[in-house]
Amino acid sequence: MLNISIWWEALTMPLKIYWVIAIPATLLFIIQLVMTFVGGDLSDAEAMGDSDAAVEGDHGIEFQFITLKNLIAFFTIFGWTGIACLNSGVNVGLSALISAVAGLIMMAIMTTIIWLMGKLTHDGSLKLTNAIGKFGTVYIPIPAKRTGMGQVQIKVQGLQTLDAMTDSDESFKTGAVVEVCDVIDGGILLVK
Repeated sequence: MLNISIWWEALTMPLKIYWVIAIPATLLFIIQLVMTFVGGDLSDAEAMGDSDAAVEGDHGIEFQFITLKNLIAFFTIFGWTGIACLNSGVNVGLSALISAVAGLIMMAIMTTIIWLMGKLTHDGSLKLTNAIGKFGTVYIPIPAKRTGMGQVQIKVQGLQTLDAMTDSDESFKTGAVVEVCDVIDGGILLVK
């Protein structure tokens, strides 16, 4: 403990300021990092409210430059860059400028990463128009001339069993191979 006191007293005031900023910011950064990978999971939490509305209204993460994570990263980089600059013999003013720029660059990098992660969305909803022109197998017989509805198994975004009708003069029996011509009534395949 005596060595730390001697070391601390030997530091100049700008170095003391950078150390006072760097150590707590680094500890918070490490805690934040550990919580992100280990303890930041809320899988047991129950959702409250209208979840369908929340999903429909979700348009990804907005571009946010000033957040708690970004500020912690800024002060971590700011502190350590300042210490490195002063220990390298750079004057105090230039050291503050370099530290601030390094901190802002780190904030920009983190903001960009979070923003790009927010754009990583995937719409997994089934688009029936992707079935047009594909072949499938009749699963439930399809009556002729749109007099009733059957089902076909077809590979569209994975194997699907979908409702189907036909304009053909003859009905299709189970196991028959059919081609999708169109999608009618917003969700029924027209096959031939």
